[in-house]
Amino acid sequence: MTLPANTNEQILANARRTLEIEATAVTALAARLDEAFVRAVRMILDCKGRVVVSGMGKSGHVAGKIAASLASTGTPAFFVHPAEASHGDLGMIAGGDVVIALSNSGESPELVSIVPLIKRRGAGLIGMTGNPASTLARESDVHLDASVAMEACPHNLAPTASTTAALALGDALVVALLSARGFTAEDFARTHPGGSLGRRLLIHVRDIMHSGAALPVVPQTANMKEALLEMTRKGLGMTAVVEADGRLLGVFTDGDLRRCLDRGVDMQTTGIAEAMTRNPITVSQDALAAEAVHLMEARKINGVLAVDEAGRLVGALNMHDLLRAGVV
Repeated sequence: MTLPANTNEQILANARRTLEIEATAVTALAARLDEAFVRAVRMILDCKGRVVVSGMGKSGHVAGKIAASLASTGTPAFFVHPAEASHGDLGMIAGGDVVIALSNSGESPELVSIVPLIKRRGAGLIGMTGNPASTLARESDVHLDASVAMEACPHNLAPTASTTAALALGDALVVALLSARGFTAEDFARTHPGGSLGRRLLIHVRDIMHSGAALPVVPQTANMKEALLEMTRKGLGMTAVVEADGRLLGVFTDGDLRRCLDRGVDMQTTGIAEAMTRNPITVSQDALAAEAVHLMEARKINGVLAVDEAGRLVGALNMHDLLRAGVV
Protein backbone atom coordinates (compact mmCIF):
# COMPACT_ATOMS: atom_id res chain seq x y z
CA MET A 1 0.00 0.00 0.00
CA THR A 2 1.42 3.37 -1.01
CA LEU A 3 0.94 6.05 1.60
CA PRO A 4 0.05 9.60 0.48
CA ALA A 5 3.02 11.95 0.66
CA ASN A 6 1.56 14.59 2.95
CA THR A 7 3.63 17.68 3.42
CA ASN A 8 4.30 19.14 6.86
CA GLU A 9 1.78 21.88 6.06
CA GLN A 10 -0.90 19.31 5.23
CA ILE A 11 -0.26 17.41 8.45
CA LEU A 12 -0.62 20.57 10.49
CA ALA A 13 -3.68 21.66 8.53
CA ASN A 14 -5.42 18.34 9.25
CA ALA A 15 -4.58 18.59 12.96
CA ARG A 16 -5.85 22.17 13.18
CA ARG A 17 -9.03 21.26 11.33
CA THR A 18 -9.66 18.43 13.80
CA LEU A 19 -9.21 20.69 16.80
CA GLU A 20 -11.39 23.42 15.31
CA ILE A 21 -14.23 20.98 14.53
CA GLU A 22 -14.10 19.48 18.00
CA ALA A 23 -13.91 22.90 19.68
CA THR A 24 -16.97 24.00 17.69
CA ALA A 25 -18.82 20.86 18.75
CA VAL A 26 -18.13 21.52 22.44
CA THR A 27 -19.06 25.20 22.15
CA ALA A 28 -22.37 24.24 20.56
CA LEU A 29 -23.15 22.03 23.57
CA ALA A 30 -23.03 25.01 25.92
CA ALA A 31 -25.66 26.84 23.88
CA ARG A 32 -27.94 23.80 23.97
CA LEU A 33 -27.87 23.17 27.72
CA ASP A 34 -31.37 23.51 29.10
CA GLU A 35 -33.76 22.26 31.76
CA ALA A 36 -33.01 18.66 30.80
CA PHE A 37 -29.46 19.04 32.09
CA VAL A 38 -30.79 20.45 35.37
CA ARG A 39 -33.18 17.50 35.71
CA ALA A 40 -30.33 15.08 35.11
CA VAL A 41 -28.23 16.70 37.83
CA ARG A 42 -31.12 16.68 40.29
CA MET A 43 -31.93 13.06 39.48
CA ILE A 44 -28.38 12.07 40.35
CA LEU A 45 -28.35 14.22 43.50
CA ASP A 46 -31.56 12.51 44.63
CA CYS A 47 -30.25 9.04 43.78
CA LYS A 48 -30.44 6.66 46.74
CA GLY A 49 -28.24 4.08 45.10
CA ARG A 50 -25.33 4.35 42.68
CA VAL A 51 -24.81 5.87 39.29
CA VAL A 52 -24.21 3.23 36.62
CA VAL A 53 -22.65 4.45 33.37
CA SER A 54 -22.78 2.33 30.23
CA GLY A 55 -21.91 2.51 26.55
CA MET A 56 -20.60 0.42 23.66
CA GLY A 57 -17.41 0.89 21.67
CA LYS A 58 -15.92 4.38 21.82
CA SER A 59 -18.94 5.53 23.82
CA GLY A 60 -18.06 2.83 26.32
CA HIS A 61 -14.58 4.27 26.78
CA VAL A 62 -16.12 7.71 27.40
CA ALA A 63 -18.64 6.15 29.79
CA GLY A 64 -15.82 4.56 31.77
CA LYS A 65 -14.10 7.92 32.15
CA ILE A 66 -17.34 9.61 33.24
CA ALA A 67 -17.92 6.89 35.85
CA ALA A 68 -14.38 7.30 37.18
CA SER A 69 -14.70 11.10 37.36
CA LEU A 70 -18.03 10.85 39.18
CA ALA A 71 -16.66 8.34 41.68
CA SER A 72 -13.64 10.50 42.48
CA THR A 73 -15.70 13.64 43.06
CA GLY A 74 -18.33 12.52 45.53
CA THR A 75 -20.84 10.62 43.36
CA PRO A 76 -20.57 6.81 43.80
CA ALA A 77 -20.48 5.43 40.27
CA PHE A 78 -19.20 2.51 38.21
CA PHE A 79 -19.18 1.31 34.60
CA VAL A 80 -21.19 -1.65 33.32
CA HIS A 81 -20.60 -3.03 29.84
CA PRO A 82 -24.01 -3.29 28.11
CA ALA A 83 -23.17 -6.58 26.38
CA GLU A 84 -22.11 -8.12 29.69
CA ALA A 85 -25.28 -6.75 31.28
CA SER A 86 -27.29 -9.12 29.10
CA HIS A 87 -25.25 -12.01 30.44
CA GLY A 88 -25.60 -11.47 34.17
CA ASP A 89 -24.11 -8.06 34.95
CA LEU A 90 -27.58 -6.54 34.91
CA GLY A 91 -27.70 -7.77 38.48
CA MET A 92 -25.32 -4.93 39.33
CA ILE A 93 -28.15 -2.46 38.69
CA ALA A 94 -30.74 -2.05 41.41
CA GLY A 95 -33.83 -0.01 42.14
CA GLY A 96 -32.81 3.43 43.31
CA ASP A 97 -29.82 3.53 40.95
CA VAL A 98 -29.50 5.97 38.07
CA VAL A 99 -28.17 4.69 34.75
CA ILE A 100 -26.42 7.03 32.31
CA ALA A 101 -26.46 5.37 28.89
CA LEU A 102 -24.22 6.73 26.11
CA SER A 103 -24.79 6.06 22.43
CA ASN A 104 -24.15 8.50 19.59
CA SER A 105 -26.76 6.87 17.38
CA GLY A 106 -29.10 6.14 20.27
CA GLU A 107 -29.75 2.79 18.64
CA SER A 108 -26.92 0.58 19.95
CA PRO A 109 -28.63 -2.82 20.17
CA GLU A 110 -26.78 -3.85 23.32
CA LEU A 111 -28.05 -0.77 25.13
CA VAL A 112 -31.54 -0.58 23.67
CA SER A 113 -32.19 -4.23 24.55
CA ILE A 114 -31.57 -3.69 28.27
CA VAL A 115 -33.55 -0.43 28.58
CA PRO A 116 -36.83 -2.22 29.51
CA LEU A 117 -34.97 -4.32 32.06
CA ILE A 118 -33.36 -1.23 33.62
CA LYS A 119 -36.79 0.37 33.98
CA ARG A 120 -38.30 -2.83 35.35
CA ARG A 121 -35.69 -2.73 38.12
CA GLY A 122 -36.84 0.74 39.11
CA ALA A 123 -33.66 2.55 38.09
CA GLY A 124 -33.75 6.00 36.55
CA LEU A 125 -32.39 6.40 33.02
CA ILE A 126 -30.45 9.32 31.60
CA GLY A 127 -29.71 8.95 27.90
CA MET A 128 -26.84 10.83 26.28
CA THR A 129 -27.09 10.56 22.51
CA GLY A 130 -26.38 12.39 19.29
CA ASN A 131 -29.88 11.66 18.02
CA PRO A 132 -32.83 13.15 19.95
CA ALA A 133 -35.26 11.08 17.82
CA SER A 134 -33.59 7.77 18.68
CA THR A 135 -35.02 4.89 20.69
CA LEU A 136 -32.71 5.54 23.63
CA ALA A 137 -33.58 9.23 23.67
CA ARG A 138 -37.32 8.49 23.64
CA GLU A 139 -37.16 5.86 26.36
CA SER A 140 -34.94 7.84 28.74
CA ASP A 141 -36.37 9.68 31.71
CA VAL A 142 -34.03 12.53 30.78
CA HIS A 143 -32.27 12.96 27.45
CA LEU A 144 -29.05 14.96 27.04
CA ASP A 145 -28.43 16.06 23.47
CA ALA A 146 -24.75 15.47 22.60
CA SER A 147 -25.19 15.74 18.83
CA VAL A 148 -22.51 17.26 16.62
CA ALA A 149 -22.71 18.81 13.17
CA MET A 150 -19.92 16.60 11.82
CA GLU A 151 -17.11 14.32 12.84
CA ALA A 152 -13.52 15.51 12.55
CA CYS A 153 -12.79 12.39 10.51
CA PRO A 154 -12.50 13.48 6.84
CA HIS A 155 -14.96 10.70 5.94
CA ASN A 156 -17.35 11.83 8.70
CA LEU A 157 -17.24 8.27 10.06
CA ALA A 158 -14.74 7.70 12.89
CA PRO A 159 -16.11 8.87 16.28
CA THR A 160 -14.08 12.01 16.99
CA ALA A 161 -16.09 15.16 17.57
CA SER A 162 -19.00 13.07 18.90
CA THR A 163 -16.87 11.37 21.57
CA THR A 164 -15.27 14.69 22.50
CA ALA A 165 -18.73 16.23 22.92
CA ALA A 166 -19.94 13.32 25.05
CA LEU A 167 -16.82 13.51 27.20
CA ALA A 168 -17.26 17.27 27.68
CA LEU A 169 -20.94 16.86 28.53
CA GLY A 170 -19.98 14.20 31.06
CA ASP A 171 -17.44 16.57 32.59
CA ALA A 172 -20.14 19.24 32.81
CA LEU A 173 -22.26 16.79 34.81
CA VAL A 174 -19.32 15.96 37.07
CA VAL A 175 -18.51 19.59 37.82
CA ALA A 176 -22.16 20.57 38.34
CA LEU A 177 -22.58 17.68 40.78
CA LEU A 178 -19.42 18.26 42.80
CA SER A 179 -20.32 21.95 43.08
CA ALA A 180 -23.86 21.12 44.22
CA ARG A 181 -22.49 18.70 46.82
CA GLY A 182 -20.00 21.26 48.17
CA PHE A 183 -17.16 18.90 47.31
CA THR A 184 -13.89 20.44 48.52
CA ALA A 185 -10.22 20.09 47.61
CA GLU A 186 -9.74 18.11 50.84
CA ASP A 187 -12.56 15.75 49.80
CA PHE A 188 -10.82 15.28 46.46
CA ALA A 189 -7.55 14.45 48.19
CA ARG A 190 -9.23 11.73 50.25
CA THR A 191 -10.15 9.89 47.06
CA HIS A 192 -6.63 10.37 45.65
CA PRO A 193 -4.34 9.47 48.59
CA GLY A 194 -1.79 7.69 46.45
CA GLY A 195 -0.97 10.52 44.07
CA SER A 196 1.08 13.69 44.34
CA LEU A 197 -2.12 15.73 44.42
CA GLY A 198 -3.34 13.78 47.43
CA ARG A 199 -0.06 14.40 49.24
CA ARG A 200 -0.27 18.11 48.50
CA LEU A 201 -3.81 18.31 49.84
CA LEU A 202 -3.59 15.95 52.81
CA ILE A 203 -0.20 16.66 54.38
CA HIS A 204 -0.11 19.50 56.90
CA VAL A 205 2.85 21.37 58.29
CA ARG A 206 2.45 19.59 61.64
CA ASP A 207 2.89 16.23 59.87
CA ILE A 208 6.43 16.92 58.65
CA MET A 209 7.85 19.73 60.79
CA HIS A 210 10.73 19.25 63.23
CA SER A 211 9.53 19.61 66.80
CA GLY A 212 10.52 18.79 70.36
CA ALA A 213 14.19 17.88 70.72
CA ALA A 214 14.72 18.16 66.96
CA LEU A 215 13.63 21.80 66.89
CA PRO A 216 16.52 24.31 66.64
CA VAL A 217 15.88 26.98 69.25
CA VAL A 218 17.86 29.24 71.60
CA PRO A 219 16.76 31.80 74.19
CA GLN A 220 17.12 35.49 73.43
CA THR A 221 19.93 35.63 76.03
CA ALA A 222 22.17 33.32 73.94
CA ASN A 223 25.20 34.61 72.05
CA MET A 224 26.05 33.98 68.41
CA LYS A 225 28.37 31.06 69.19
CA GLU A 226 25.63 29.24 71.08
CA ALA A 227 23.20 29.87 68.23
CA LEU A 228 25.71 28.55 65.68
CA LEU A 229 26.23 25.37 67.71
CA GLU A 230 22.46 24.83 67.86
CA MET A 231 22.18 25.30 64.09
CA THR A 232 24.96 22.75 63.57
CA ARG A 233 23.37 20.18 65.89
CA LYS A 234 19.91 20.39 64.32
CA GLY A 235 21.03 20.73 60.69
CA LEU A 236 18.27 22.97 59.38
CA GLY A 237 20.41 25.96 58.49
CA MET A 238 18.64 28.14 61.04
CA THR A 239 17.64 28.44 64.66
CA ALA A 240 14.66 30.13 66.22
CA VAL A 241 15.10 32.69 68.98
CA VAL A 242 12.38 32.72 71.61
CA GLU A 243 11.32 34.68 74.66
CA ALA A 244 11.09 33.01 78.07
CA ASP A 245 7.44 32.05 77.50
CA GLY A 246 8.21 30.36 74.17
CA ARG A 247 6.91 33.11 71.95
CA LEU A 248 8.92 33.53 68.77
CA LEU A 249 11.16 36.58 68.75
CA GLY A 250 13.32 36.03 65.68
CA VAL A 251 15.33 33.66 63.53
CA PHE A 252 19.05 33.31 62.90
CA THR A 253 19.95 31.74 59.55
CA ASP A 254 23.01 30.88 57.50
CA GLY A 255 22.45 34.15 55.68
CA ASP A 256 22.46 36.12 58.93
CA LEU A 257 25.70 34.36 59.90
CA ARG A 258 27.41 35.31 56.64
CA ARG A 259 26.37 38.93 57.01
CA CYS A 260 27.72 39.03 60.56
CA LEU A 261 31.04 37.52 59.46
CA ASP A 262 31.30 40.12 56.70
CA ARG A 263 30.97 42.83 59.34
CA GLY A 264 33.58 41.20 61.56
CA VAL A 265 31.16 40.60 64.43
CA ASP A 266 32.63 38.82 67.48
CA MET A 267 30.58 35.63 67.95
CA GLN A 268 31.67 35.21 71.59
CA THR A 269 30.48 38.61 72.77
CA THR A 270 27.62 39.45 70.41
CA GLY A 271 24.17 38.49 71.67
CA ILE A 272 21.90 36.63 69.27
CA ALA A 273 19.26 39.33 69.73
CA GLU A 274 21.59 41.73 67.90
CA ALA A 275 22.27 39.40 64.99
CA MET A 276 18.91 37.70 64.39
CA THR A 277 16.18 38.68 61.96
CA ARG A 278 13.19 39.97 63.90
CA ASN A 279 9.56 39.26 62.96
CA PRO A 280 10.44 36.25 60.80
CA ILE A 281 8.13 34.69 58.25
CA THR A 282 6.04 31.99 59.91
CA VAL A 283 3.37 29.47 59.04
CA SER A 284 0.62 27.88 61.09
CA GLN A 285 1.21 24.29 62.12
CA ASP A 286 -2.32 23.58 60.83
CA ALA A 287 -1.58 24.94 57.35
CA LEU A 288 -1.26 22.59 54.40
CA ALA A 289 2.32 21.72 53.54
CA ALA A 290 1.56 23.00 50.04
CA GLU A 291 0.91 26.44 51.56
CA ALA A 292 4.36 26.35 53.13
CA VAL A 293 5.84 25.55 49.72
CA HIS A 294 4.06 28.52 48.15
CA LEU A 295 5.19 30.81 50.98
CA MET A 296 8.81 29.72 50.76
CA GLU A 297 8.90 30.05 46.99
CA ALA A 298 7.23 33.46 47.03
CA ARG A 299 9.57 34.81 49.72
CA LYS A 300 12.63 33.01 48.29
CA ILE A 301 13.54 31.31 51.57
CA ASN A 302 14.60 27.71 52.23
CA GLY A 303 13.07 27.26 55.67
CA VAL A 304 10.17 28.48 57.76
CA LEU A 305 9.13 28.35 61.42
CA ALA A 306 5.74 27.10 62.59
CA VAL A 307 3.83 28.76 65.42
CA ASP A 308 0.59 28.14 67.28
CA GLU A 309 -2.31 30.54 67.73
CA ALA A 310 -0.49 32.39 70.51
CA GLY A 311 2.66 32.90 68.43
CA ARG A 312 4.65 30.27 70.37
CA LEU A 313 7.23 28.29 68.44
CA VAL A 314 6.12 24.71 67.76
CA GLY A 315 8.14 23.57 64.75
CA ALA A 316 10.44 24.22 61.83
CA LEU A 317 10.81 22.81 58.35
CA ASN A 318 12.81 23.42 55.22
CA MET A 319 12.52 22.60 51.54
CA HIS A 320 14.29 19.26 52.02
CA ASP A 321 11.51 18.15 54.39
CA LEU A 322 8.91 19.05 51.77
CA LEU A 323 10.82 17.19 49.08
CA ARG A 324 11.10 14.06 51.24
CA ALA A 325 7.35 14.20 51.91
CA GLY A 326 6.66 14.35 48.16
CA VAL A 327 4.86 17.69 48.43
CA VAL A 328 7.17 19.27 45.84
